[in-house]
Amino acid sequence: MKNILNILLILCVILSSCAPSKSLHIGNTKAERFSIIELPADQRIDILLDGKRYTSYMYADSLKKPILFPLTTTNGNFVTRGWPIEPRANERTDHPHQMGLWFNYGDVNGLDFWNNSTSRAPNERMKYGAIVHQKVDSIAAINNSASLRVSKLWLSPTSEPLLREECTYRFQVSKEGQIRISIRVSLNALQDVTFDDNKEGLLAIRVARELEQPYMQKTTFTNANGIEDSVARVDNQGVTGIYYSSEGKVGDDVFGTRGRWAMLNGVINKEDVSLVILDHPQNVGYPSYWFARGYGLFAANPLGQKVFSKGKEELNYKLAKGESTVFKYQVVIHSRGHLNPKAVDQLSRDFANQ
Repeated sequence: MKNILNILLILCVILSSCAPSKSLHIGNTKAERFSIIELPADQRIDILLDGKRYTSYMYADSLKKPILFPLTTTNGNFVTRGWPIEPRANERTDHPHQMGLWFNYGDVNGLDFWNNSTSRAPNERMKYGAIVHQKVDSIAAINNSASLRVSKLWLSPTSEPLLREECTYRFQVSKEGQIRISIRVSLNALQDVTFDDNKEGLLAIRVARELEQPYMQKTTFTNANGIEDSVARVDNQGVTGIYYSSEGKVGDDVFGTRGRWAMLNGVINKEDVSLVILDHPQNVGYPSYWFARGYGLFAANPLGQKVFSKGKEELNYKLAKGESTVFKYQVVIHSRGHLNPKAVDQLSRDFANQ
């Protein structure tokens, strides 16, 4: 009987080792606050914080580019809009291509990578490029940090590759609960490429309703079930956001100005939140222009200089075949009181020295 049990045990071990793996789980000890689960069948990779999903790297073809979605505070309050992926009540239903945190651009060799979405009519689609996930290069989770490195391709509508992107996301959490997401994007030209001066780019976040600035134009919102309401209206209930920049600009004055960083302060479910994007001095076009819109688009765009400078500057950035360039940004989500400019200046110096 004992021998039979041993044989059955051995068979179970062999069969379990041969079974196809549905996911890869990295970092699951108590000392490691972050962990990562790869879910290829769902076309996403989940980044967990203290055992709960913090965000996901999502790369379904329908998104037209990989994104990080959603982003939250450590207390679980959403700092990104849910619509159209996971709609919540009283959200704007404009700009369906603006989802989570993403990196792309409005004019690459005449193709628009920024505005592409499933809402585009078939006869329009030859105007738009798409960024597709290619492979996972590495995954790690150690102590209070995690990293994910992936490869992507920037494709024309006929699937011709223009750029190979190698992107590393690094997640860190402090004892105080501050989240830092560092993004390093290496773009390698597979043919001659021009980033024609365009206002729409480059690193962007579509923020939660509470972080928008008060906006007096009529807009269509989602209802209590997350479904688009057909009645356009003005509604600033719970809207608390206000922008700040490293150059002392405040509110709407941040839009179209340069700065080493920009910050959006607001209150979500009675929690004070600061959302910061830090530019890096090695980036092309540093310090960046800020596409900081009151309706909820928060973006750093160092390449679209003509519209922001009202024609005084222009940058048509070129990469010859085989050349590459690197962009580095850091997103900070702080939720125990609002950060002040002096504190963000220090974060900016720390990031510049990394």
